[in-house]
Amino acid sequence: MKANAQARPEGTKEFEFTARDFERVRGLIYQRAGIALAESKQEMVYSRLARRLRATGIRSFTTYLDSLEHQRDDAEWEAFTNALTTNLTSFFRESHHFPILADHLKKVKTPIDIWCSAASTGEEPYSIAITACEAFNTLTPPVRIIATDIDTNVLHTGEAGIYPMDRVDKMSPERLRKFFLRGKGAQAGMVRVRPELRQMITFRQLNLLSDHWPVTGQFDTIFCRNVMIYFDKPTQGKILDRFAPMMKDDALLFAGHSENFLYASNAYKLRGKTVYELDPNRNAGGSKMRRG
Repeated sequence: MKANAQARPEGTKEFEFTARDFERVRGLIYQRAGIALAESKQEMVYSRLARRLRATGIRSFTTYLDSLEHQRDDAEWEAFTNALTTNLTSFFRESHHFPILADHLKKVKTPIDIWCSAASTGEEPYSIAITACEAFNTLTPPVRIIATDIDTNVLHTGEAGIYPMDRVDKMSPERLRKFFLRGKGAQAGMVRVRPELRQMITFRQLNLLSDHWPVTGQFDTIFCRNVMIYFDKPTQGKILDRFAPMMKDDALLFAGHSENFLYASNAYKLRGKTVYELDPNRNAGGSKMRRG
């Protein structure tokens, strides 16, 4: 492919990508995953989907999108969605949440159920598991974690629990010793999450826009951080209103640093910095739009 790239005139693209193609992609990913792509994302979309054209041998975005729409190839729909999903994460990201979680875990009845609804490559659910272990001072706390994501590729990484050393270099030496195994030989420079932590977590594919969520019951905590920013306000409201009946009365909902759920649903009230609890005065199914 490098030779072909060098043969093309400077500034030209390998595939023609028109404004109409981009609008079709925006419509399809919104319908499929609720992601509202900004107009400024055209180059990002081209770069990521060009890999799918190469992989499928299709030479035209129009043909690729026609095929996607008409053939209903589930595997390619999955690859299309994975390509356009952003998975920026890290261990103990937005660290102020985890002491709040630890305190909450000590107060609620056991066993405790937690849903991490945008698990990405696993750093967030493993951070939750480590927090639970530390809160109960055991590697086998009474905590069950469901970790979901729309992207099947990142879920595989999370299930494996294997990461480059630089992903954990900000952790204390004590946490590293207690919760990770260092790789040797061919795995040198890698770490693996201890099996006790992996056993606490069940990874599942889940599309928050789907009519059916493969999770049941009520949760003591839901993490939904840094995913709502990709949805428009009506979609946010629908998701938040579906969360509410799945939360116990004293449950907590954790949001990302740039997300404000009060503008999308009246089911919650703010408890602390990007931490929400159910509003006892909430209206049933009360999604709303506020100005501000």
